[in-house]
Amino acid sequence: MLEDQAQIEVRGARVHNLKNIDVIIPRNKLVVITGLSGSGKSSLAFDTLYAEGQRRYIETFSAYARQFLGTMERPDVDQINGLSPVISIEQKTISKSPRSTVGTITEIYDFLRLLYARVGNAYSYETGEKMVQYSEDQIVDLIIESYKGEKISILAPLVRGRKGHYRELFEQIAKQGYIRARIDGEITELVPNLKLDRYKIHDIEVVIDRLEVREDDKERLRQSVATAMEMGKGALMIHQFDSEKVRHFSKNLMCPTTGISYPEPEPNLFSFNSPYGVCSRCNGIGVVSEIDKDKLIPDDKKSIHKGALVPLGTYKNNWVFGQIDALLQKYDFKLTTPIKEIDDELIDKILHGTDETLKVNTGSGANEFSVQFEGIVNFIARQADENSSAPIQRWAKSFMNQVVCPKCDGARLRKEALFFKLDGKNIAQVSSMGIDSFDAWINNLSATLTKRQERIARDILKEITSRSGFLTDVGLDYLSLNRSAKTLSGGEAQRIRLATQIGSQLVGVLYILDEPSIGLHQRDNNKLIDSLKALRDIGNSVIVVEHDKEMILAADHVIDIGPFAGVHGGEIVAQGTGAEIEKMHSLTADYLTGAKEIAVPKKRRKGNGKKITLKGAQGHNLKDVNVDFPLGKFICVTGVSGSGKSTLINQTLYPLLNAEIYNGVKEPLPYKSITGLENIDKVIEIDQSPIGRTPRSNPATYTGLFTHVRTLFAEMPEAKIRGYKIGRFSFNTSGGRCETCKGAGLRTIEMNFMPDVYVECETCQGKRYNRETLEVRFKGNSISDVLNMTINQAAAFFSEIPKIAMKLDTLVDVGLGYLTLGQQSTTLSGGEAQRIKLASELSKKDTGSTFYIMDEPTTGLHFEDVSMLIDVLNRLVDNGNTVLVVEHNLDIIKVADYIIDIGPEGGDAGGYVVAKGTPEQIVKQNKGYTAKYLKEELK
Repeated sequence: MLEDQAQIEVRGARVHNLKNIDVIIPRNKLVVITGLSGSGKSSLAFDTLYAEGQRRYIETFSAYARQFLGTMERPDVDQINGLSPVISIEQKTISKSPRSTVGTITEIYDFLRLLYARVGNAYSYETGEKMVQYSEDQIVDLIIESYKGEKISILAPLVRGRKGHYRELFEQIAKQGYIRARIDGEITELVPNLKLDRYKIHDIEVVIDRLEVREDDKERLRQSVATAMEMGKGALMIHQFDSEKVRHFSKNLMCPTTGISYPEPEPNLFSFNSPYGVCSRCNGIGVVSEIDKDKLIPDDKKSIHKGALVPLGTYKNNWVFGQIDALLQKYDFKLTTPIKEIDDELIDKILHGTDETLKVNTGSGANEFSVQFEGIVNFIARQADENSSAPIQRWAKSFMNQVVCPKCDGARLRKEALFFKLDGKNIAQVSSMGIDSFDAWINNLSATLTKRQERIARDILKEITSRSGFLTDVGLDYLSLNRSAKTLSGGEAQRIRLATQIGSQLVGVLYILDEPSIGLHQRDNNKLIDSLKALRDIGNSVIVVEHDKEMILAADHVIDIGPFAGVHGGEIVAQGTGAEIEKMHSLTADYLTGAKEIAVPKKRRKGNGKKITLKGAQGHNLKDVNVDFPLGKFICVTGVSGSGKSTLINQTLYPLLNAEIYNGVKEPLPYKSITGLENIDKVIEIDQSPIGRTPRSNPATYTGLFTHVRTLFAEMPEAKIRGYKIGRFSFNTSGGRCETCKGAGLRTIEMNFMPDVYVECETCQGKRYNRETLEVRFKGNSISDVLNMTINQAAAFFSEIPKIAMKLDTLVDVGLGYLTLGQQSTTLSGGEAQRIKLASELSKKDTGSTFYIMDEPTTGLHFEDVSMLIDVLNRLVDNGNTVLVVEHNLDIIKVADYIIDIGPEGGDAGGYVVAKGTPEQIVKQNKGYTAKYLKEELK
């Protein structure tokens, strides 16, 4: 029993490609599982250990709860002993919602809201004065002190800035015995049938009492104040007879000059996900969609008749053109008049509508209708906002730009929330700081608080500082709390979850992480390793699926799975400490010891002498950067996490190239100029987004080779005899597919409040096709058998058919031979999806002037896989193309022809070009962190 508690024992694991393996994993240790991509690492860590832990957890639920969840399939394993509760921290973006931010995920923002609600200082948004709050006794004392010997009126405010005649209100006040009211600044007697102009805005206060302030009238004053507070809902006003001055008092927070009052601050006032705190204009998103006039009228030399108004197109005899024609004729213009010759005021009426009545002829000449023209802009906005069909909404939004909300200036919150401040900053300003700046601010905050505030805030500040400290520990100090979760990379999202788990201080848990070092510069690797060790040291077991050399060597125990990928993997080839693994014979050991290595090229390419020059890039943290991208070279953009690499490449350069070559609509971040675009004729971004979001998408369909396979099967004699066409062999159209699962091979079970569950189709047993289609065979295999082949097997099987063989060979070249042709896209990692896209591009004919952009293509790759990837990238460059990669992997960086190093730090301290040139030149310049680590690789 004690032995079980000291280790996790797995017996007979056969999930996916695992070969009935037995493995003992020490508990309360940092364990790394490594090996080639597709060797079986994730099958052991996630599909065996985590899946079993999840199944056991659900088994603890009551029978009533389990009927809603269903039973989870037991992993294909004989026995697992010593398993703790399991938490999986995978590489996936946390949330696609624009409402989810770094602050909300880590709960730092929740504590920050509580801090502002309890100790924030309120200021008037009109005058900037500090808001005041009084008790009734304080108000009485202040009135005696301020107005002693003076004649005053005590007023109870009833109406503030609202329209209406208020006859019923005056009657109600009179019945209560009051005879005067202050209406729009004038004291007025409440005569019968008194009413106001219903279309004007009014302020109304009832006169509760009129008196000369004396010390011996304190009890009368107290009663009048209490009555005024009750009628005025916590507020009253003092009106001086002589000077006509008015002063405001309130139990609520109130500006003493203007009388503006704020609600009692609660945490939800500072939440952009609550109706109490949200900005009414952008609904808490921080951005709004605005129609771009330049998209509506791109060419003002055209007339409306010839299609100057893009949403309407060229002239048609319809109602909208009839209204515009009537409006133009009213001002002596025609539909055939060029836009630039029409008055700006009239163009504004065409775009935004008019209250003028227009006489519109229906075309028959018999009938005319009087209408008011809505305006093109209002019509488009209505189509985008209403419950229109998806295509119509896409059409409407194609004329719009996302801009920062003009009401809250991107802060997401209502005006009142932004005038609660600590140390001169509101909660939105604090949320926009980088974590490093935020840490410094929060640690110095106590010095600015009163003793009472400091006592209230002490425990809240402790929670905030510990959580922000954990983010720094995992190398995320460049992020800000208001950073949207959907903009985070998989690695950043994973490290945020890791920081949150460290903060939760759970003990006795098995954590399983999937390559947490993704997106992390070598400089920050030690921070990450220390964080994982901290998680281990408080009494947890940590299993990391990883390829990083430093992580492998720092582990307490390493499990190397191989020897190769797919059907040739699934075995334990070595295990022990990092030092012990180095002495064993495996691909991993060879790379750790240097017996195998990725060689530095003897010569760097000189390129074709042409370049693209980007000037004045200012997006996010970029500091007016000027960059040259030499063409015909292998370019690597490097720098610490958050330095501005993705901002420069993915959000500035790529949208610019895409707009120039393909008329892409994605707006680049701010820049001044770009030249040299005539030197390329294609731009291809190969990112890590999924190749499909349903099980129907797979490598065969994405690369286009499945069309050739279906054509081949349609040419078989049996297919011709039966009259089968190519469509018969598609699992996406009826005829040849299994109709129970509609060709998916799986049935989708919808789970309320949980992700959908996919189970094998009971009719076709996952084969996707009906019996008749499966009877057509090529070399003894049905089309379903082909989909179940690995890419390596299929390459040999179709070696004599050039069209299919060429596409399969490129998939093998990028290291994906272990995948099956029909593998569901939902089961592919980001790195695998990226390499499928790369293979798809490789199989096409290139022009020699293509610009390829890749973001961390080494994600999920073993040293051996990286070597294969470099060969593929070199092949592209050798054909005259330009390949640009954003990368942290030193094996990629050292083989590049040209490096652009961004930094020196992340966040606000980044955004500069630190160094540029060949790897040798970068080392020689010795600027930034990349040079330091690159120097070791070039020895």
